[in-house]
Amino acid sequence: MACPCLWIDRGGRRAYAGAMRWDALFDDMEAQLAARQRLDFEAEIAERALVDSAGVELADRLRGSLGLSIRVHLFSGPVFEGVLSHAGSEALVLDEPQHQVLIPYAAAAQYGGLSRVAVSEPSTVRRRLGLGSALRGLASKRARVTIFLSHGRAEAALHGVIDTVGRDFLDLALTREGEDRRPANARQVVAIPFGALASVRSVGAAGG
Repeated sequence: MACPCLWIDRGGRRAYAGAMRWDALFDDMEAQLAARQRLDFEAEIAERALVDSAGVELADRLRGSLGLSIRVHLFSGPVFEGVLSHAGSEALVLDEPQHQVLIPYAAAAQYGGLSRVAVSEPSTVRRRLGLGSALRGLASKRARVTIFLSHGRAEAALHGVIDTVGRDFLDLALTREGEDRRPANARQVVAIPFGALASVRSVGAAGG
């Protein structure tokens, strides 16, 4: 009966021709185990990422993109592009070359150019400042604004100064474009629900 022939491999280890290479078998098993462990680890990381992202709000995602140039596509059609300078609880502010634009989150259909970072708001006070707070700030400065409505034509802009801001609406004193608010030139005052706002572009303070 033929017997396996003994030979010495380059590593100085004994082996037999035609015999099982146990070291190769163990190496293969170890590689398979490592591959399974790597897949399990990657699956666990992916699952944790899904759980973590489930608690991320849109405002957190936007705060992670402060200082970046982004695009905001509105449901009503217009697209605004500028540097994201503020992300509140209900609205954001874009810095354009000449103006600033306040856009309620409810008016935006999609965002482009956001980073993958999410940053929560640590300040309880800032978390409580909503769309109404931003509009009251514009009203207190008597800033001239241009308002686009969420269900109106892009060219049908309303120009004027915000007189008062209620809980869910604002009163806009209509003026001609570029004019300050004065009793003599205010054509009429219209009430606009917050839900109808697509964007509010701040043109400048009264007398500026």
